[in-house]
Amino acid sequence: MANTRFHKFKTISEFHKFRGLPKPEHPLISVINLADVKNVPEGENSILLDFYSIALKRNFGAKIRYGQQEYDFDEGIMFFISPGQVFRIEVEKDTPLNQSGWMLLIHPDFLWNTSLSKTIKKCEFFDYSVHEALFLSDKEENTISAIMHNIQHEYHSNIDKFSQNVILAQLELLLTYSDRFYNRQFLTRRISNNTVLKKLEDILTEYFENETMVKNGLPTVQYVAETLNMSPNYLTGLLKVLTGQSTQQHIHNKLIERAKEKLSVTGLSVSEIAYELGFEHPQSFSKLFKSKTKLSPLEFRESFN
Repeated sequence: MANTRFHKFKTISEFHKFRGLPKPEHPLISVINLADVKNVPEGENSILLDFYSIALKRNFGAKIRYGQQEYDFDEGIMFFISPGQVFRIEVEKDTPLNQSGWMLLIHPDFLWNTSLSKTIKKCEFFDYSVHEALFLSDKEENTISAIMHNIQHEYHSNIDKFSQNVILAQLELLLTYSDRFYNRQFLTRRISNNTVLKKLEDILTEYFENETMVKNGLPTVQYVAETLNMSPNYLTGLLKVLTGQSTQQHIHNKLIERAKEKLSVTGLSVSEIAYELGFEHPQSFSKLFKSKTKLSPLEFRESFN
């Protein structure tokens, strides 16, 4: 396999040229039919875009590594890339390209001074896609493809003062559907989601049993998410759907569980327990404990006597 090459694209026109496509009809937004893309250089290609990419791909004939996850696109998969994020395409020698689907490229300048410029930055799937793709049913694929086609049709037509607003409305609809499918995926992928819950419990149990916790402090949401190869937003979104609680709440639940154990079966002082659980200040521990149990640590201990 050839050496890894790095490609950075500041404009959509540069990306079109790299993929062997005609110059885009609009400099700031483009819908690409992936069946028309023939130029995927052999080897490993790391790519960084200065614009948003929303792709719906099938039968890609290559491997894409984005964050820690690898996708083979045997099923219809949708994934989202924000400006400045790096992904890698790995193409085997003599691999035929039978890909289908769509890729929507949106330069941030197209969204400048619109409400969508803020909305798109809050979309969790642009964050969670670093480790998770969105699997679509045939019906969902058709819905997304229709919106892509509408956007393409609009900028293919004569541009007028309404064009940008029409496209923005379609983009907003696309993001709304993506949000719906994203939350649906939490519910339909029960087996893998339950595996995540088990791994989360194991990670927290091991962390709270580790003596280095005194030095490292309480586990952070970032630490737990990275250990699970997920983004913090994706993990919290998943947990809220499955359990109704955020990652932080799960951490606190495990903390209170261990605190209760120490208060009931050891003679350690509240300050000593707080220190062992990673708190710098016992007052912070006591405040959290009472907020979760309605009792102070000492009141809880006295209830066992």
